Amino acid sequence: MSFESSCDETSVAIIEDGHKILSNIVATQIKSHKRFGGVVPEVASRHHIEEVTICVEDAMNEAKVTYDDIDAIAVTYGPGLVGALLIGVTAAKTIAWAHNIPLIPVNHIAGHILAARYVEEIKYPALALVVSGGHTELVLMPEEGKFKIIGETRDDAAGEAYDKVGRVLGINYPAGPTVDKMASKGHDTFDFPRAMEKDENFDFSFSGLKSAFLNTTHHADQINEALNKDDLATSFQQAVVDVLVYKTRRALEEYPVNQLILAGGVAANHGLRNALDEAIKDVSSTHLVKVPLKLCGDNAAMIGAAGYVFAKKGIFAGVNLNADPSLDFELLNDIEK
Repeated sequence: MSFESSCDETSVAIIEDGHKILSNIVATQIKSHKRFGGVVPEVASRHHIEEVTICVEDAMNEAKVTYDDIDAIAVTYGPGLVGALLIGVTAAKTIAWAHNIPLIPVNHIAGHILAARYVEEIKYPALALVVSGGHTELVLMPEEGKFKIIGETRDDAAGEAYDKVGRVLGINYPAGPTVDKMASKGHDTFDFPRAMEKDENFDFSFSGLKSAFLNTTHHADQINEALNKDDLATSFQQAVVDVLVYKTRRALEEYPVNQLILAGGVAANHGLRNALDEAIKDVSSTHLVKVPLKLCGDNAAMIGAAGYVFAKKGIFAGVNLNADPSLDFELLNDIEK
């Protein structure tokens, strides 16, 4: 059994042998947060409280299992919204304690990456490009259960930038899927900046792109100029994709790997998926694995896949496990076994 509650999705899943999904229940909160233009932490926490026990019951009924069939419980304990995380952690610890079931602590980002196990076995060393609303990272995995961040955003995550641009375009939260659709209709005419594209490191920055987008639209408003929204979306998305792909290609040159994994909520973006397909066609030593669209967003099945890997590594937690909203990969080794 696995739990995910790091942001605005309450999810419980039942996984068999770390790669077979028996159930994956996701209770979304999009309608509740849409009127605010983004996730409100207190609202998210209250929804998790209302939904978590319902999700547990639905997941077990769909998988046709009882607590006697559960060998371990995996739970996201960070990073994420602290109030939201606490609901999932508390539920998981309660069930683990009540039924004497081992508890496995899972890093949310590791969950996104290891969801690739539902496509095929991961062949190490591997590299992951994780792109979501809160994270944009290049993660090197020299072996199973080992993670090293070699590049990350210094300000806005790519998904966060999509939502902010979406508000300017009049798109309701979450804006990413709609911007992606609009981008397929327009042209890259605005020449937005590709921040840090030529820097030697593998870090990202999207705040400058966001500012350039806002300045362009505000100036047009001031002079009563009508801009083509599809072209704006295309130009914005192309700037994001160009940087992501360029940095990933450079990372592959410096760190030869067997697989490149594309994961995270923004990994569902068709522009990014297609661009990566083209970008690594000539990298014969690396195979691209794209997490299935239905598993790109936050869900408990991905936490179950990661939990299986961590359990094999002997990573377990006691009832003193707490939420860690700023969790980094290095902290995985600090969990009390």
